[in-house]
Amino acid sequence: MTSLVIVDLTPINKEKMAEYSAQAAETLKPFAGHFIAKGAFDVLHGDTAHSVKAIIQFPDQKSAKDWYNSDAYQAILPLRDEGMSSQFHLIELLA
Repeated sequence: MTSLVIVDLTPINKEKMAEYSAQAAETLKPFAGHFIAKGAFDVLHGDTAHSVKAIIQFPDQKSAKDWYNSDAYQAILPLRDEGMSSQFHLIELLA
């Protein structure tokens, strides 16, 4: 079942974040993942800790988890953490 990785983030170093983003996009390809949305968002209700959201689509939860745990993605985690404060969430789309 199609799954989404939803990333809530706040940039802390724009140069590092740009470098991370370029590398992260490449790590998605072997797992059939792709960005379907990213950018600033409007809050309709409640508080949020982050100012930017990215949504990555995968064919299923296994592909999403395999991507997150892949050597290629794990190798860029220090760059991610230098570039942004973030939370990653995994959810399945309803059929």
